[in-house]
Order: sequence, then structure tokens, then C-alpha cells
Amino acid sequence: MLKWWFGVKLWKRILGALFLGIIVGTVWGEGVESIRWIGDVFVNMIKMLVVPLIFTTLVAGIYAMGDPKKLGSIGLKAVGLYLVTTAFAIVIGLTLGTILAPGVGVELAGVTPEPQMDQPSLKDRLLGIVPTNPVAALASGEVLPIIFFAVLFGIGIVVAGEKARKVGDMFEAVADVMLKITYIVMEVAPFGVFALIAYVSGTRGFGALWSAAGLAAALYLGCLLHMAIVHGGLIGLVLRLPVFSFFRGALDAQMVAYSTSSSSATLPVTISVARMNLGIGRPVTSSVLPLGATVNMDGTAIYVGIVSLFAAQVFGIPLDFGTYLTIALITTLISIGTAAVPSASIFLLAAVLGAIGIGDAETALIVGFVLPFDRILDMMRTVTNVTGDLAVATAVGKSEDEFDEAAFRAAPIE
Repeated sequence: MLKWWFGVKLWKRILGALFLGIIVGTVWGEGVESIRWIGDVFVNMIKMLVVPLIFTTLVAGIYAMGDPKKLGSIGLKAVGLYLVTTAFAIVIGLTLGTILAPGVGVELAGVTPEPQMDQPSLKDRLLGIVPTNPVAALASGEVLPIIFFAVLFGIGIVVAGEKARKVGDMFEAVADVMLKITYIVMEVAPFGVFALIAYVSGTRGFGALWSAAGLAAALYLGCLLHMAIVHGGLIGLVLRLPVFSFFRGALDAQMVAYSTSSSSATLPVTISVARMNLGIGRPVTSSVLPLGATVNMDGTAIYVGIVSLFAAQVFGIPLDFGTYLTIALITTLISIGTAAVPSASIFLLAAVLGAIGIGDAETALIVGFVLPFDRILDMMRTVTNVTGDLAVATAVGKSEDEFDEAAFRAAPIE
């Protein structure tokens, strides 16, 4: 039995668990609460890896570069590509929101308003990048401060030269150990995915989703189009690489992203598939992917754009070019500042909705309408975000000569 189980490719086991979870959750209903703990254990195991993996791989990646200037080149290319893909995501979201008009004819009667969360200012976000206590940042899992400190620490090792060689070698060894632990944790993925999907379909399921089928259809279609056209176009048309090989190699990370709804929780798996399946070098995976998990939110950009138009259509707000431009600009900032955790973006809608003339009370109604089934929408947003991270990392890796094309084209390593 064990031989057969491990003989089946991991992505097939995860996909089978996902569909089985949908069936069991739909049939069992609220009873799936009793197995939710299995999914929680899996998510906790992945979260356990996030901070040590980000810190060790980032330090090891900078040490492997040997030149701080190369980090600047990688960072500029990554941020530039993330902004470009986000711009395309916004255009796709606004286009589908206009064509499909998911808010037309929707009634919000009986919806319970949800309180809105206050968001930090841009100044506070920028100040928050620099940790006053790196140890506290590591303990609390604050990703951007961890990245900032790890970059400085890695540069310090490189600048120190031969004296710090043993420290750099140690971090490379620890980073390899963390990746091996990731492979072990991934063997639990089918059981965790089964429990998580069963819980979602059994407690929030497709009955709730049906009440906003138009909104859900617009989002799923937008995300699929974005991955096929933008991410696939970047791989196939710009990089001249086989698109099928990319999506095949990314599948494990996509499955975990769909079940956890968290780019940060998926990060260990994203780094693993980037290294082993897509042939991207350590200097790129250890810098571009942690950055992407924090700032690259293509799915969120599509979502906020569509929901903004949904709200405008529900309340009869006239839409002109200025409105679209306002939504696009604010959505760009919001998607970059969104926490990489489940359903975080739903509480960031107030900034966009307020800018197009929708008041606090109406915004609370929109949040109350979307929130019951947002997890199902969030799952697809996260898949899009993670796919974007891998597409950009592939592009940066190839441009920086940190890319093994033979590994990219080969079958995924299980």
C-alpha cells in the first residue's frame, strides 16, 4: 500500500484529495468540523517553515551571489515585472467587471454589515520595513522586516570576505536542510488539502457561492485568463520556454495555494518547486519569491477591481474614465500592501470604494455580502499570486543566468 501511495506523483495525490474533499464536504455538511484539525495541522507545519526558510535561503542566496550589485539587479527586475503583471491584472479585472456586470440586479437585503479595519498609512508601512528588533521580527513572522534584515546580513557576510566564509557556508547548509524538511512536510499535503477543502465546501460551500455566482465567475475567469495570457505569455512569448513545462512544474505549489489561501504559507513549497522543478537558481528563488509573497498580488488586484465595479453596479454609481483610473491607481497600492494571509484583501476595499463615492455603511454591506464565501474566492486569488511569483522568478532567473533549462523542461521531481 505504501509503495503504491508513494509511487503516485504528489500533484496527483493532492488533486485527488482536493476533489474527494469537495465531495465529502458537500455530503457531510457541518460534520466536517470534526476533521478540520487535520488541515490546521498541515497549515501549521507549513507556517513553521516560513520564517526560517525565508531567512536562511535569503542569506544563503546573497552569499552565493558574491556581489551585492547582483542583488540590486535581481531586485529591480523583480519589482519591475511584479508591477507590470499587476497592471495587466487590474486591466483584466476592470474589463471583466464591466462586461459581465456581476453587481447588476443583486439585492443586499438581509446582509449583516461587517466592520472595516483601519489600514496603516504609507509612511507607517515604509517605517515598518526596518525592524527595530530583528529577533522580535523573526519571532512574530513579519516578512518584510525579515527580508530587510536578511539582505543586510547576507551583504555583511559577502563584504566580510574570507573571515565570514564559514558563516556563509553554514547558512547554505541550513537552507538545504530547510528544503529537505519542506519535502517531508509536503508528504502530508494530500491529507491536509482533503481536510481543508472538505471544511470549506461543507461549511461555506457552494450554496453560499450561488448567491454571488456572477461575482465568483468573474473572478475565476479573470484569474484563469491572467495566468494563461500574462503568466503564460511571459513564459512562452518573452522567454521562449514551453508553457506546459512551467505550469506542470508549478502545480504542487498551486494546489497548496488553493487549499491554504495564503501566499506566505505556500512559500516553502513555492521555493521548492522553483528550485527542483523549474530550475531557478538559489540567488533568485531566495530573494524574488519571498518578496513576491509580500508585494506581488495579481489575484488581489483582479479581485479588488471586480468587487469595486460590483459595488458600483449594486449602488448605481456612475462609472467614467476617471473612476476607472482611480480604481486602477488605488488597487495597485492596495494589492502591494496586502498581507499574504487568507481573506486579508476583503478588508482593504474601503480605500477603493470610498474613493469612488461609496460610503462606510454601503462598504460594510458589500463586505458583509462577500465575506461568507470569500474563502472560495481567496483560494483562486492565491493560486494566481503564487503562479505570478514563479513566472517572474523564472524570467529573472533566466536573465541573470541563474536558470537550468534542462531542469525546467524535465518532468517534475517528486
